[in-house]
Amino acid sequence: MARPRPKVVTLTDAAAARMKEIMAGAYENYIGVRIGVKNGGCAGMEYTMDYATEAAPLEEVVEENGIKILIDPKAILFLIGSEIDFVTEKLSQRFVFNNPNQTDACGCGESVTIVPAKADA
Repeated sequence: MARPRPKVVTLTDAAAARMKEIMAGAYENYIGVRIGVKNGGCAGMEYTMDYATEAAPLEEVVEENGIKILIDPKAILFLIGSEIDFVTEKLSQRFVFNNPNQTDACGCGESVTIVPAKADA
């Protein structure tokens, strides 16, 4: 018997509340938030977040805290087990990916090094 598959990502209450707030003020009718990773930055990869108006073929869809998260299929192994948080600091507010697959980050925090999870994890 196969064990249950873990969610690719989870949201903290703060991240879900901020995403709901942003989407409520948007001009278009978005169905959720699309996340992924792309090559770039000095550490090798960058997280991506964008509005989603419809699901693309093969995307993983996760419902978390009232938010629909659509995950690029090429990013799944890089994001398994990640938690997305929204933090407020003295001079900034931002979404933060707490990713167990992340092995390094650049000094400015804009790019990361991620090792893909093993497929059997």
